[in-house]
Amino acid sequence: MPHFVVVGGGQAGASLCATLRNSGFDGDVTLICEEPEPPYQRPPLSKAYLLGEMERERLYLRPESFYTEHNITLRLNTKVSSIDPAAKTLMINDEPMPYDQLALTTGSAARELPAAIGGQLDGVFTVRSLADVDSMAHAFKAGGHLLVIGGGYIGLEAAAVARKLGLQVTLIEMAERILQRVAAPQTSDFFRTLHAAKGVEIRESIGLERLVGETKVNGAKLTDGTELIVDFVVVGIGIAPNSGLAESAGLLIENGIRTDQFGRTSDPNIWASGDCASFPLDGHQIRLESVQNAIDQSECVAKNMMGEDTAYIPKPWFWSDQYDTKLQIAGLNTGYTRVIARQSDEAESFWYYKNDQFIAVDAMNDPRAFMVGKRLLDMGKSPDPGAVADPATDLKTLMRG
Repeated sequence: MPHFVVVGGGQAGASLCATLRNSGFDGDVTLICEEPEPPYQRPPLSKAYLLGEMERERLYLRPESFYTEHNITLRLNTKVSSIDPAAKTLMINDEPMPYDQLALTTGSAARELPAAIGGQLDGVFTVRSLADVDSMAHAFKAGGHLLVIGGGYIGLEAAAVARKLGLQVTLIEMAERILQRVAAPQTSDFFRTLHAAKGVEIRESIGLERLVGETKVNGAKLTDGTELIVDFVVVGIGIAPNSGLAESAGLLIENGIRTDQFGRTSDPNIWASGDCASFPLDGHQIRLESVQNAIDQSECVAKNMMGEDTAYIPKPWFWSDQYDTKLQIAGLNTGYTRVIARQSDEAESFWYYKNDQFIAVDAMNDPRAFMVGKRLLDMGKSPDPGAVADPATDLKTLMRG
């Protein structure tokens, strides 16, 4: 009986195993998780869970009983030390585990500050795992001063939670504007205004020189000469794919674990999906860091492991919750040449075009703009920019013709 092994207990690994069973695979399935928890949701960690609005058990994607009921061997708190592709074995605690097909869903890790500038001081946190958030929760006390390093979505979400809990928040971003890597200036402006109205001090084009403290952080020196007194620090400077295990096994690495359009790596018996995997799109190897991609790509890979040859064609969408604002994004804005703003009293959206082609939308508290934009992308249609900008236009009419 064939043995399929999945290494990585996040959204991608859980989805891949569930799809194997739901698609009729009756061989052995083993899911190896480095963390002591069963696979869980990550997006609520920096929002509802940190705020105390979601119980720990509700984070779990499925109860542990699911894995038993579906004959999936769940190995928690287990680290794979190496892979031998020629022998088709993994090494776990110096014991070999054979596999017939192997899927790497090892995810990504938060980038950390160098120890030389105080990155290893107590009170310096990243937001990636359940253990990360549990370790920082005690610091979120009203009246404290939080320094957030990085103006991406993770940093902004942490700032929003801190303000809701009554902390003073300073956020620094080395780039010229927050969200510069992922969004248009219009979206940056929207969230800068939102956070300023909530009392967050956002300082752009300013980096960190070093953190200050003997064993615990108590201050920061910034590149403009400013010195801050802080109680703790949240670092949100991006993530990096966990591709070390694959690289040591000799697999090709390119912006993560390189796969073909089917999710197969440079070894025909090893596959990859989720944050750790790069796949071909429009002539480039890209990675998509989102729950939606982890699910969709892993479902496709699971079926291909069973013998299908279905190319993975992403339909990207993302979201972020900050205060009472829900940002929903459909599509990829890479290479956009203009942005069309659509505004009403209660909602706002920004529509990205690459020349005349509609490629993405950022919708703030505007679920209709998100859904219509997503549908237009699925249909391959590019609505007239003038109609988009006109608040009198019924968005549903954009899908006609």
